[in-house]
Amino acid sequence: MIIALLGTMAGCSGVKNTQISEEPKRIVSVAPSITELIYALGKGENLVGRTDYCDYPEETKEVPSIGSLIDPSVEKIVELNPDIVIATANFKEETYKKLEDLGIEVVVLYEAIDLEGAYDSIARLGQILNAEDEANRVITEIKDKIEEVQEKVKDAPRPKVYYVAGFGKNGDYTATGDTFIGQLLEIAGGDNIAKDATGWQYSLEKIIENDPDIILISQNYGLKEQFVETAGYKELSAVKGDKVIEIDDNLIARQGPRLGEGVESLAKIMHPDLFE
Repeated sequence: MIIALLGTMAGCSGVKNTQISEEPKRIVSVAPSITELIYALGKGENLVGRTDYCDYPEETKEVPSIGSLIDPSVEKIVELNPDIVIATANFKEETYKKLEDLGIEVVVLYEAIDLEGAYDSIARLGQILNAEDEANRVITEIKDKIEEVQEKVKDAPRPKVYYVAGFGKNGDYTATGDTFIGQLLEIAGGDNIAKDATGWQYSLEKIIENDPDIILISQNYGLKEQFVETAGYKELSAVKGDKVIEIDDNLIARQGPRLGEGVESLAKIMHPDLFE
């Protein structure tokens, strides 16, 4: 079972089309991270469309949905009459061209491979939405929180940690060393057992060999119960010791305003004594 959007691969950073002539007043977001940032930048009242997966903050649910991230409804987007559509790397080129042909401004902010890239994307969005001061504030808040976490964990022993992005008959997938989440695990004071692997791919044999102290898994869909009952994982020390920990993976998978909170949540799991 693959349980995470494996979009933050090495090389998927950057931006497509940021030549915006004037501040957009009607915005369609095609990614949860973009939606969160729009609200964090104080432009939530300008959001007229979002995807089914955009669920934070709470008021997002009152905004009309355009469907999925990968294949949103072009017809619905056109109905909403946006000044701009803002998407991430999951956006299909075919959809981009359809909207462009209809005269709709589209910007694609590709997911970053590291924190500096994430900060750059937030700054770029601030420029697009005429909210540069707010973007700088968000970036500073994230940086301050992460620096605070790093200071707390810098001298602590680093537990071996494994992040479950997929498991079972379809193979084992995790946040390898070249991924954004993989880097966050290290920043939060963990020793990512997959740090030397690439491309999200791993194996049960390697998990058993490295036997992580802590296993992190999404809190959604009852995945922890499925994981600990799946053949091959039961003998892991983390499973036997009840160290398979559910997390709100949106905090670290979405490159938005809650990244600092996400890093802190990881650190609290790996170093609970430092946050008492």
